[in-house]
Amino acid sequence: MAEQTDLRLAVLIDADNAPRSAIGDVMAEVAVYGTPTIKRIYGDWTTPNLASWKPLLLENAITPVQQYGYTTGKNSTDSAMIIDAMDILYTGQVDGFVLVSSDSDFTRLAIRLREAGKKVYGMGEKKTPSPFIVACDKFVYIEVIRSAAEQARAAEAKAEEESRAAETREEPKAADKPVKAKKAVKKKEEQPGPHVPKAVVELIADAVETMADEDGYAFMSDLGNLLVKKQPDFDPRNFGFSKLSKLVKSLPRFEVDVRKTDQPNVTNIYVRDKARRA
Repeated sequence: MAEQTDLRLAVLIDADNAPRSAIGDVMAEVAVYGTPTIKRIYGDWTTPNLASWKPLLLENAITPVQQYGYTTGKNSTDSAMIIDAMDILYTGQVDGFVLVSSDSDFTRLAIRLREAGKKVYGMGEKKTPSPFIVACDKFVYIEVIRSAAEQARAAEAKAEEESRAAETREEPKAADKPVKAKKAVKKKEEQPGPHVPKAVVELIADAVETMADEDGYAFMSDLGNLLVKKQPDFDPRNFGFSKLSKLVKSLPRFEVDVRKTDQPNVTNIYVRDKARRA
């Protein structure tokens, strides 16, 4: 199979169980895991409540698939999406699937796709039932995706505003005022995130112990992969951190060792559980 960043992905979206306001951020998140070669969204597009989806679908090049609701109170979208997923699976056109929904009805589909050797990424709201979450290789909460995207946009807007202000600010003439030494600008550190639950700390500790060498150190990259395998919805952003290394560094229980490599500007990060090495 191709490397993770080169995966060909089929993105299948349940319009009845996906927030339209976050679809752009969701598609940006999909790009982290691979290239979306198929992008389809399922729903009854004859109903007024789905009309506002149209500009979003055009912006993100997502193909709407019409599925009539044959019976009142029944969701026929699920069946259409499942049938399409199996058709795509048998054609062998993709390496993985992204299922965007908060509906547990797709649990069996996720299991079946993984049985066929395909990567399955789930994306849904925090109300998503646990069976669907654990059926995926990785599950990302849409609220976390949206929050991270909003923070990135705010930081970008602030930087652009500061840049414009610096350009328009009138500098004093050298003859009028003495040149003052510039103050060193401290790099803004990432603010501590919310309290990390004890269960998560223990999850990290167990993973470190599983992968530790004879000195008790585990490679951070491999640690991240194992954590997702153990708990598919594990994501440092759930706790206010952009990276796993920053999350681990914030926990006094763990010791982080940054080691230089033969390649310039490349380091390897290792972590050790101080509590279990005592």
